[in-house]
Amino acid sequence: MSIRHLRNSRIFFRFLFWWILFSCFPGLISSAVVTLDSIEIFNTHEWIAKPTVYFVCKGENGTVLPDVTEKGVVYSFKGEESWQPLTELESKKCKRCGFYEKDTIKSDDVYDEWEFCASDFKAPDGKYILFKEKELNVTFSCPECTSLPAASDTAPKKHDDGNRMHVAVVILISVLISTVTIIALVVAYKYWQRKKRQQDQARFLKLFEEGDEIEDELGLGTVI
Repeated sequence: MSIRHLRNSRIFFRFLFWWILFSCFPGLISSAVVTLDSIEIFNTHEWIAKPTVYFVCKGENGTVLPDVTEKGVVYSFKGEESWQPLTELESKKCKRCGFYEKDTIKSDDVYDEWEFCASDFKAPDGKYILFKEKELNVTFSCPECTSLPAASDTAPKKHDDGNRMHVAVVILISVLISTVTIIALVVAYKYWQRKKRQQDQARFLKLFEEGDEIEDELGLGTVI
């Protein structure tokens, strides 16, 4: 068996091992590498020399793309170049990244800056396309990113928790209002019954008093 064949076999089995591990236990992955598949620039800012295009994320070292020197040309890569990978993305944190062109006189020119997140990569191929009109068209690759808990996943959970809390508060307030209303109606009904009973008693006593007065006027009480 040749040394080259042995090396390829080791790489294959290593890749197979990590693929099975990441597929069965995606929670073990906390970060994933991002490589550059292709790039096309639509504009250059240097008039005399060839442009020096580079990629960088905030707080990291920049990566110069030595082959990208002409506009209107699609540069494709295998992900095995010496300057690859471009960066690593964490499971629940985005990065501020961008493509730039070095300028010998003034500050570097900006092709594009954006928030780079693991959730940008879609299954099953784990590709992400960045396009900015009149500037550039880029394709990134990160198959492992599709197995990461996306950075944006935390926001909906918080939002759902907020909605649940809001619904619980509304239900609680509705129950309290309903309870107070029922108690008020019961108290009002009891009060109305008591007043009605008092009025009936007063009316009944008044009838007896009127009957006694009539008997006194007719002298019926004395006759009896």
